[in-house]
Amino acid sequence: MKDRESGMKEDRIKQEATTMADVLLLVLLSLLCCGLERAAAQVPIPPRIDGFVYGADPPVWGKSVVVEAFFDPVCPDSRDSWPPLKKALRHYSHRLSLVVHTFALPYHSNAFIASRALHIANRLNSSSTYPLLELFFKFQEKYYNRPTYNLTRASIVDDISRLATKVVGKDSLSSILSGFNATETDSATRISFKYGCSRAVTGTPFFFVNGIPLAVSGPVPDYKAWRNIIDPLVAKQS
Repeated sequence: MKDRESGMKEDRIKQEATTMADVLLLVLLSLLCCGLERAAAQVPIPPRIDGFVYGADPPVWGKSVVVEAFFDPVCPDSRDSWPPLKKALRHYSHRLSLVVHTFALPYHSNAFIASRALHIANRLNSSSTYPLLELFFKFQEKYYNRPTYNLTRASIVDDISRLATKVVGKDSLSSILSGFNATETDSATRISFKYGCSRAVTGTPFFFVNGIPLAVSGPVPDYKAWRNIIDPLVAKQS
């Protein structure tokens, strides 16, 4: 009887050991698969750092307080956040730098087209990028989902391209339209979105100050909020 119980106990131990080994193997395989998925999902590395620098070649990294803003050109909160941020940029001058990244929200039907237009404008005439962004904010409601529901993508691209000529240049229409057929501008717009995802951006506007995500109460920080954030940082630089 004792020999039988002893044998059963040994069988149980062996079975538990086998089960544990199977579990460990499953865990290792899962980790390996996750590693392979991450490797396969590597965000393409752009030839230069993503984003549009505000102003005429200001000293950005290491020279001033740097605000990074992730904007969707057809997002009303992005639009509303721009005036107080622009006012702060004027107040602090060279002590504050801004880099805007496009982040086309998937539930805004024309966000990718508008974001791509900004990349096209930046390539054709870098000084037109922010004026075009402001044009999108000014006429934003025209490109909302409902007003464009029955329009074709081609007609929207044509309309946005004509809007862009107001700041890129009156003779730039053919170049802008060609930009919408260029793989480089498509890739740049996708990379901007993937870059935002890699930094855990989930909506717009989304801000980083000196690389740190900014937690704000309410939809957008007003001018007073920007002063409260940036004043102490500027004071520590002097």
